[in-house]
Amino acid sequence: MKKNIYSTLLLLLIYADVATASLGSSNLQMDRISRTVAYTLPAFHLNQLPLDTHISTNALRLYVEMLDPNRSFFLQEDINAFYAEAPTLHKKLRKGDVALAFVAYEVLIERMENRLAYTRELLASPFNLALNESYIWDRSDEPWSADEAAWNELWRKKIKNEFIIRTITQTDESPLDAQTSDETEAEETASLSDDPMDETLQLFSSPEEFIINRYEELLSTMQSFDEEMLLQRYLSAFSQVYDPHSDYLTPSGVEDFDINMKLSLVGIGAMLRPDEGAAKIVRIIPGGPAEIDGRLQPGDKIIAVAQGDEEPESILHLPLHKAVRKIRGEIDSKVVLTIIPAEDKSGTRTKKVELVRAEVKLEEQAAKSTLHEIESDSGETHKLGVITLPDFYADFKAAQANEINARRASTDVKRLLKELQQEDIDGLIVDLRNNGGGSLVEAVDIAGLFIPSGPIVQVKERKGIKILPDADPEINYKGPLIVLVNRLSASASEILAAALQDYKRAIIVGDEHTHGKGTVQTLLSLGERKGSLKLTTAGFYRINGGSTQLRGVEPDIVIPSLFDVMDIGEKEHEYALPWDTIRPALYRKAKGFDQYLPTLVKNSETRRAENVDFQVLHEQRAKLKERYLSNSVSLSLTEREADAAAEKELESLNLTAYEEEEDEGTDLLLDETLLILSDFIALQ
Repeated sequence: MKKNIYSTLLLLLIYADVATASLGSSNLQMDRISRTVAYTLPAFHLNQLPLDTHISTNALRLYVEMLDPNRSFFLQEDINAFYAEAPTLHKKLRKGDVALAFVAYEVLIERMENRLAYTRELLASPFNLALNESYIWDRSDEPWSADEAAWNELWRKKIKNEFIIRTITQTDESPLDAQTSDETEAEETASLSDDPMDETLQLFSSPEEFIINRYEELLSTMQSFDEEMLLQRYLSAFSQVYDPHSDYLTPSGVEDFDINMKLSLVGIGAMLRPDEGAAKIVRIIPGGPAEIDGRLQPGDKIIAVAQGDEEPESILHLPLHKAVRKIRGEIDSKVVLTIIPAEDKSGTRTKKVELVRAEVKLEEQAAKSTLHEIESDSGETHKLGVITLPDFYADFKAAQANEINARRASTDVKRLLKELQQEDIDGLIVDLRNNGGGSLVEAVDIAGLFIPSGPIVQVKERKGIKILPDADPEINYKGPLIVLVNRLSASASEILAAALQDYKRAIIVGDEHTHGKGTVQTLLSLGERKGSLKLTTAGFYRINGGSTQLRGVEPDIVIPSLFDVMDIGEKEHEYALPWDTIRPALYRKAKGFDQYLPTLVKNSETRRAENVDFQVLHEQRAKLKERYLSNSVSLSLTEREADAAAEKELESLNLTAYEEEEDEGTDLLLDETLLILSDFIALQ
């Protein structure tokens, strides 16, 4: 080993001096920003944790893993040297000292240069592709390499894995496929590794050229990081120890904040968050190009972006606001996204999705209703209404201007209820699947359409707890009611579902639980040219006293879903705030439906066991779960070729296909929920 831990410590001291000197005139401003963040975080965050050794140690770990998410570049001696500074980082932050952020970055660049040279050396000789060995692609719980020998062995397997992937890809593809790929719905190509990059080489370049090129580009991307980008990552690491939704935003990041989160101007219509260097889709915006196209889904990771017919450009490791700038663009322009599908946790394959940028139309977000006739076991026909609510929308500008016809989700739902009741419906389903939230006021007002009056949600802030009530005694619908949810039902959706469940006004049907985001974020300006902190400042609580945080809403009738085995939901985030309780509000429950639930659950389970489509769903769910539980792959070419066909089957799987199959006009989950509602009516 060329350097032991003592020489690494010396290296850190040298780098610290260089980093401090190189900051120049911006050093004073960075000091001011860092000091402001250090004092603002504990004072204004909801949990008000002190900025101490616990915070600084975990912040350092987050920062190091932001730089090296797969634990493949840093050595254990580097980590030991960094952690020697950890106990005092919070004190240094209060003084404006962020030198370690630049120290770790400089060490990373040196290690990356070393690994690029070693990759060239590895690829100069052929691999033994018949050797029976495996590679651990998920290194999130693996240690950093202890010495150079362990480091080289890790990279031998890492590069061999990428070589196998590229070899299989070239076998599967042909020039004809490449020429006609624009005509297909989704062009599927192989991912590059556990840390995938974009494909900027010719499709049929050799695997050796392809791999070397991607590591050259990764190094170039990391070398392009400026002071602002490093400061943003370092301060965000401190913020995210408080909770995963808190961040530091640089001045340029603040300018793009709304667009970053929602692409609300012209783009693809998706909410994104950084994840292991990629831009992960957390929500598809109703009415946007992505929702209308249907191929992108929550959990997909965007790793490269191509403008029109240009070559893809990697967005790996770019700050989110810079990645979003590449994704959004002129209306009616084409963008091609290279993604790792949500169902492929290992990242062994990618998919390209071409979209045309457009504005998100409010009309596409609007609530809609349908009418269904279901024949019960007794032969009686039940007329059932369904209201689908994709978003809790409100035209705030029109409302502030006191326009009488200002568009609101609550007024639309109220109108649809009236129309359905004119059709003499026997029961109603409110479909909140994939509804990621929106206006809290709208959620409160919609809940009020189904109850006489009373509290809907409790909001806990640093100053205390306030209750948001429905003050209108009118009930707009009194009949049998089911609320349909899934793992993507979040925030305001959870408030509505929880309130109707607590009042015993509605049966909740869906995934094992909803998303579980029970917090509110506020953007706090740190002053001129200092940027802002996005901080969690409030939490939502049910009227029964339980939080919607982490656990979400647990349905009365659970229908297992593909989402249940995936890393989707608040509980998947590190440092997510815990579930807790406060004092219940005073409210009066309805008569309820508890006596009917055992029969309803039994009937539903019997139907699903006999339904071929549900049987297929359960088989897919089992395969997906098995894949998610595996963290390694074989490095035998023969075995990997045999696995390729099975992987394609899962990667072509549309996670929401069981919910809505447009070609057949069926919605498996909704159809079963209609039968549950019909049973409920018959039992009553």
